[in-house]
Amino acid sequence: MLIGLDDTDSPLGMCTTYLGAVLARRLIRERMQVREARLVRLNPNVTWKTRGNAAVMLDVFGDPARAFTLACDLVEELADQSCDNTNPGVVVTERTIGPAFYRKAVQDFCTVEEAVAALEAAGVRYCGWKNRRGLIGATAAVASELPDKTAEILVYREPARFGTPREVDRQSLFDAEAATFPNTWDTVDEANEIVVCVPHTPDPVLFGIRGKSPQWVMAARQMVRSEPPGIEQIWVTNQGTDAHLIDGSIGGLREGLSYRVCGTVAGCPKTGTGGHVSLVIGDDGNTARCMAYEPTKQFRDVVRQLVPGDRIIACGSYKKGSINLEKIGIVSLAREECVRPPLCTACNKRMTSDGKEKGWKCKKCGARADVPDREEICRTLEPGWYEVPPTARRHLARPLCRGLPDY
Repeated sequence: MLIGLDDTDSPLGMCTTYLGAVLARRLIRERMQVREARLVRLNPNVTWKTRGNAAVMLDVFGDPARAFTLACDLVEELADQSCDNTNPGVVVTERTIGPAFYRKAVQDFCTVEEAVAALEAAGVRYCGWKNRRGLIGATAAVASELPDKTAEILVYREPARFGTPREVDRQSLFDAEAATFPNTWDTVDEANEIVVCVPHTPDPVLFGIRGKSPQWVMAARQMVRSEPPGIEQIWVTNQGTDAHLIDGSIGGLREGLSYRVCGTVAGCPKTGTGGHVSLVIGDDGNTARCMAYEPTKQFRDVVRQLVPGDRIIACGSYKKGSINLEKIGIVSLAREECVRPPLCTACNKRMTSDGKEKGWKCKKCGARADVPDREEICRTLEPGWYEVPPTARRHLARPLCRGLPDY
């Protein structure tokens, strides 16, 4: 059977993955076999998400009726239902639910009614609390198929420490990254000297390490020094896979979806208040604004070097009329020129303008010229892929250390 859980946390605490990890241990105590623990990230633009919009799934061999009871009891025990936005859902299924629902939940928006219809059609056990929104994620989790997958080990705190300052040795995290990168990633942001893998919210997670396989995340985890942990769980995930991105075209973008869009830079980048950088790209007479916000740090310097005529692939979520950049692929670079007054061949001095549309004139000898000098500017930017730093990376965004995109 597959057991799906979602929407058990709130901004004040708890974590759906923690409930999944606790449930796995209770199932094992009941002599059931947990064959896989899966963490799926869904559409990152859902407005009612608590943090990272994650749901979990357990692949279990055992008694479905008993497992359903244990899962529902655990939700009643641990879910933070005092929060209006916490609306848990539990699904236990022995039947296959097609992956279409999962793909829509990652790339688009699903309703509770659509989730219930899928569950009823499959004839499975399910339970929702309050407005039952958690049934969306729980259904997506049990319907998930991961053609590309990564791993994350989540280390949870002892319950007595929930809500207190975390104690994780900073240097050990940088050492773990140095020893295991690129097989693990986003433990720290070395360029900006920021720890990425330790949350700041009052939830049960102590830290988490992401990587290409369970073996690699465990290798990095063993290097980390911290307060005594509670429980730990290795999750198979869709994180770092770009599963949320769909191919789009300028002029046909929908609010709240995440795209790969090809376009030509239509104007010089502009840096606005707060250090946010905006860029307009166009294609077939349509234009779209791209944004590189201040938290993307040095990534903005790449965007600032783009000039009209550059051809790029912009990747990111379309929100409030802008593509919020996660990475860009520079397909080709335009020739950039500097236009200067012509040089007087007799005096070796730059001429000055003789008036609008009157050409140029040498002040010293009176020589005239009608055409300015054009010099090509040597550009240091090169075609290729560029990404935001780890501190600004979304859960689903595929880091370039996993290999260059093939789209």
